[in-house]
Amino acid sequence: MNFLAIDTTSNACSVALQAGARISHRKSVEPRAHTSVLMPMIVELLAESDIRLSELHAIVLGNGPGSFIGMRIGASVAQGLSFGSGIEVVPVSSLRAVAAEALTQCDADRVVVLQDARMNEVYMGTFDRSDADIPVPHDNEEIVPVGAFPVSAIRYAAAGAGWDRYPELEAEQRDRILCRVPVSYPDARFLLNLGRIGFAAGEGVAPASLSPAYLRAKVAEIPAATD
Repeated sequence: MNFLAIDTTSNACSVALQAGARISHRKSVEPRAHTSVLMPMIVELLAESDIRLSELHAIVLGNGPGSFIGMRIGASVAQGLSFGSGIEVVPVSSLRAVAAEALTQCDADRVVVLQDARMNEVYMGTFDRSDADIPVPHDNEEIVPVGAFPVSAIRYAAAGAGWDRYPELEAEQRDRILCRVPVSYPDARFLLNLGRIGFAAGEGVAPASLSPAYLRAKVAEIPAATD
């Protein structure tokens, strides 16, 4: 099967293409450059693999949470490609993509992924390792104040740029952290397998139905008119 995966929810912009058994990818860590690098990456990968958009089974989107602007860029591109080719978008948690990569680097049964949400808060996702080594959500993803970080009942792997942004959390949680995995941002390669699973489970959506996982509801609200 053929899938195109993209993630623009962080400082990293990454694209991965599965064409049958072959996987190719591009990644750039360059803040505020997503609009200029994303489409060229996609065009390069499609040309390199001699795949047309119409030959894709679905587009896998790293759907947040993360940078509001980055999420909108990724969602807009995914929707445009989906409309143009008549295929569905499979939204996948960007935190879960980080967890998937972390599980390949640490022999832990749980991963806690943090990304910076600004305002002294982090986006937090907790995932358990399945029998197939797939990260399964332990609970709902949420925004957590740095000063009110929960205590885990078991030891876990820590991944995501939020740990770098707030090193005091790692210091506070040292007794609970089994390993600190050096995976800061989502990589589209790790979206591919999660997207395939989601596609098989019927989780694909029409482009008009795509809803980015902002977590902060106000970001999607239309400002009230003022006199």
